[in-house]
Amino acid sequence: MNATSIDGGILTFTPKDIEVSYIYEQFNCLDSVAHGYDSLSFNIKGPEAASVSIELQTVSDCSSTEYQSYYYTVDGLSGSLQTVNIPLNSWVGANLDGVVGVLWYGFSAGLTGTDNEWQLDNVQFLCADVPPPENPEPTTSPAPPETTPAPGEPEGPGATVTTTIYVTTTETSTGSSNTPTPTTTRRSTTTRPIFPTNPPWWDDDPWWGDDPWEGGWPESQNGPAQATATATAVPSSSTNGKQIEARADSDSCSQLLVDDWVSQSRLTFLYYNALLKSSSDDGTMKSIVVKDNHVTFTPTDTDSYFYTQLGCIDARAYGGISLRITAAAGTTFDVQLSSTKGECGTEQTTDVVLSSKELGWTFNGQDKLYSIPFSKFKGLDLSKFEMFFISNLKKAVTFGPVALYCGDEVVEYVAPKVVEPTEPTETVPAPSSTATTLVIDKFANSETNALGQWHGADEGITLTFRRNTMTLKTNDSDLMWVTQVAETCRDLSEFDGSYLHIAYTGSNLFTVSLQQHNEKCNNDIYPYPETWDSLEAQRYASETDIYIPLTHFNVDRKRSIGFAFKGFYSTTATVFSKIEIVPSVPKGFTIPEKLPSGTFVFSCKRPNSFAFAIDDGDPVFAQQVMKTIDDAGITVTFFTVGAPLRDPTTNLSAIYNEMAAKGHQIALHSYTHPPLEGLPDEAAIDWEYTNDIEAVKETFNGLTPKYFRPPFGTEGARMRQRLAALIDEPYIVQWSVDVEDWLWAESNTPEKQLEAFKRDVAAGGNIVVMHYLYNSTVSYLKEFIEIAKATGKQLMRVDQCMMDPNAPPLPGEEK
Repeated sequence: MNATSIDGGILTFTPKDIEVSYIYEQFNCLDSVAHGYDSLSFNIKGPEAASVSIELQTVSDCSSTEYQSYYYTVDGLSGSLQTVNIPLNSWVGANLDGVVGVLWYGFSAGLTGTDNEWQLDNVQFLCADVPPPENPEPTTSPAPPETTPAPGEPEGPGATVTTTIYVTTTETSTGSSNTPTPTTTRRSTTTRPIFPTNPPWWDDDPWWGDDPWEGGWPESQNGPAQATATATAVPSSSTNGKQIEARADSDSCSQLLVDDWVSQSRLTFLYYNALLKSSSDDGTMKSIVVKDNHVTFTPTDTDSYFYTQLGCIDARAYGGISLRITAAAGTTFDVQLSSTKGECGTEQTTDVVLSSKELGWTFNGQDKLYSIPFSKFKGLDLSKFEMFFISNLKKAVTFGPVALYCGDEVVEYVAPKVVEPTEPTETVPAPSSTATTLVIDKFANSETNALGQWHGADEGITLTFRRNTMTLKTNDSDLMWVTQVAETCRDLSEFDGSYLHIAYTGSNLFTVSLQQHNEKCNNDIYPYPETWDSLEAQRYASETDIYIPLTHFNVDRKRSIGFAFKGFYSTTATVFSKIEIVPSVPKGFTIPEKLPSGTFVFSCKRPNSFAFAIDDGDPVFAQQVMKTIDDAGITVTFFTVGAPLRDPTTNLSAIYNEMAAKGHQIALHSYTHPPLEGLPDEAAIDWEYTNDIEAVKETFNGLTPKYFRPPFGTEGARMRQRLAALIDEPYIVQWSVDVEDWLWAESNTPEKQLEAFKRDVAAGGNIVVMHYLYNSTVSYLKEFIEIAKATGKQLMRVDQCMMDPNAPPLPGEEK
């Protein structure tokens, strides 16, 4: 907290930050059922319209030292001191026979964003037969408080989360029912939101933010000569609370892959290793870059560290850990291995630390195979092996795949060779047309093209104009450059037998798109553009020229706006000298066949329809989201990331199955949430799709959705073509209503999310993007729905609003 004080029996405090500030009360184990308590009551004052979350801590029995946490959120505070009564059954799943603590957190900014003073008083458990206390005498005239449901009303939101805190300097932990002991190093490693609390790069505008993608999938490579075996990861089933079965002998043992560094976003966005266990630096490193099945850690200082969990496995059949390391001469760091004390799932660990010197390691800047023999880590309980931890780094180090090897023979894990997917190589005829040549851009100046129309780029693209050329360079696949053929609409159908010609040198690793206007050709009506089709420049290119048949752009060419260059996946610059539409191609130039690219949508097709399309969020808010949607009597679409579905600690598989059972649509959102078009090759894109598709099939009884939302909205030809190659006639779903939760939810003005929603709805938008990541966004969901209903449009799922014949019928509509 920034400040706390007590006066007249009231605690007054000023939160420092919504993410880190909290107040807690702990007490001896309380059997609330035996005592007849049925609710928790307290007086609280917060900013008007603010919200606060309350964590109830319970134990399985009063002899246990580990507590479980359950959550509830109170919204719409009055701005004055008021009484809040919460039925204990609102914390769904909590063991009310063993309550040991209450914690208040998530203090939001409220209506004005300027009043940040809070008060708390009179915390008590109430008996079932005692009337709850009334609001305290207000100092100002309060608005009617929005309190929680009374007994007998539907249960409030709650999500079961077991929190485990690992501490390196003491055995006392905040997972204990004793008073927490401050420590210098703390790692919350079992439970976390689906997305990071302090995101390293993703929390930008999903359309124009910087793309930090620097690594990702490896290029083709051969395994090192020392490799004698390969390994596969263990199934992604839960090991929480139980051990992996011990191997009887080394003959029945197989290598256990911990991390193959196959995905930047899996590691630094979802914080997972190959076992789908927690893996993170907790923001202590200067950078973590994944590339070619290796990861490079660059420390900020000697306090930087990195850990990866294994989940309390029985490792007695293993002899140690193998990995390749590249480090400069003189590099040293510490290696810590940890095992769980007591039962698996408890928070106390035995930690054994050895330096790289004690392990006998020296470095010379070359990639070499090293081993971490378990025999050197005295006191480690290998029957409950929990964690691998590195610290005290002074220089950058690069690790190859990390795996447990069987017995005494050090065997490394060799990542499979990347195999690029095959694509059709057929060509199509390239007849000449009778249309004249239309010169669109000769790059004579930086503001307008040869048609006198605007051309320009998103911020973040570097453009250099010189002697009728434009040099373009960017490292962000989400950015685009556009040259318009009209201020509103231009009919290019007269050139349907002609070819778009782009004269260039340098990189051709980008997308070419033709943008289509809305049917009103009105720039003030959303969406604008209404859609576009994207083609892969490289497929249509020689070293100096690109020729694309206009008919390969699957849009209404009578409503053309302009051409865009986007989806750049190389930092090599491209120099453009001319863009034109020509009636023919040079002799000998071959044109590839058009590849399917799916249906790319920003808005509903069905008249008078509106769809909430909600992306993944924090499981803590899931029950509240479902209750709000249920109360509104609507169905929505959920776009879900695949990897967290396989992580049992998130409970997302159960949450989304409940949503599906209520009639909501489940759709795809990638496996680890990278900017797909920015990945270096199609094998990486396929890895995301195939794993996501399989995770959804596993979770939803064979379901294969054909609706997909690109992470960050990053779209391009390759990600569309690969999706269409794996799923027949897919829909790539963007949005025309953005609540801008990424911008405002954690600011001092979260109400601007309402303003953004109203603005886009007023402009005609009808497909929403939002996340249930933030308390304020979830709190506004009810108002979002009310605003949408007030338009008179019918609220429905995305597949219904697209008039998909396979979508469930609307109420009163026959299949």
